[in-house]
Amino acid sequence: MPSGPDHIGTGTAPVPLHVAIIMDGNGRWAKARRQIRTFGHKAGVDALRKTISAAPGLGVTHMTVFAFSTENWRRPATEVSDLMGLLKAFIRSDLDRLAREGVCVRIIGDVAGLPADIRECVDEAHQRTRDNSHFFLQVALNYGAQADILEAAKTFALQVKSGEAALDDLTPERFGGLLSTSGLPPLDLLIRTSGEHRLSNFLLWEAAYAEFVFQDVLWPDYDGVSLKAALDEFRRRERRFGAVEASDVASA
Repeated sequence: MPSGPDHIGTGTAPVPLHVAIIMDGNGRWAKARRQIRTFGHKAGVDALRKTISAAPGLGVTHMTVFAFSTENWRRPATEVSDLMGLLKAFIRSDLDRLAREGVCVRIIGDVAGLPADIRECVDEAHQRTRDNSHFFLQVALNYGAQADILEAAKTFALQVKSGEAALDDLTPERFGGLLSTSGLPPLDLLIRTSGEHRLSNFLLWEAAYAEFVFQDVLWPDYDGVSLKAALDEFRRRERRFGAVEASDVASA
């Protein structure tokens, strides 16, 4: 079933094709166990593995996860170094399995601003999995939605300046195609774990018509069961995209 504002659904929503997750709560999970934050981040990587493995069986075909934001550089240097090491280890250890299972891995964000060894891992992941189509995993790394929108705006401005485009050519569809998330289905569902209720500069443009589900579970405890609970909540929603049913108009 098609997704996005062009589809006006009735009753419960279908299975979301594209799910995004703000993976939050690693630090609090570790603190509750009297451990350092890195301990929570390591457990968070295991939770990501479980969630990715469960998603296709639940009908999800595209997933975007928030791994590291442009604001995360403000954290202590040791924690940033540990996070980068974990990301590198995840790609190195899981890439063979992901490629074998038909997962297409795509990294979005300011890749040029990452350490050289991480950039090498990113390039390898792209090359090894670019032709896969069973499941699409998009990892937001050194990503900020406002920066992504600004870059898209600059790109279109340069197109106008060069005569490649006219100002009147700009539409929501064309602008969305300039974002780093272009090519994926519209975002259906955005999940944030740990009980926080913020977007934290994540997929601001893409979330325009997404449903939000906030779950109290800390990310290291997340798994297929937690994902299914979020999907069940999504299915109970009625997505109207600004429209109303004819019966509602008649009774108004």
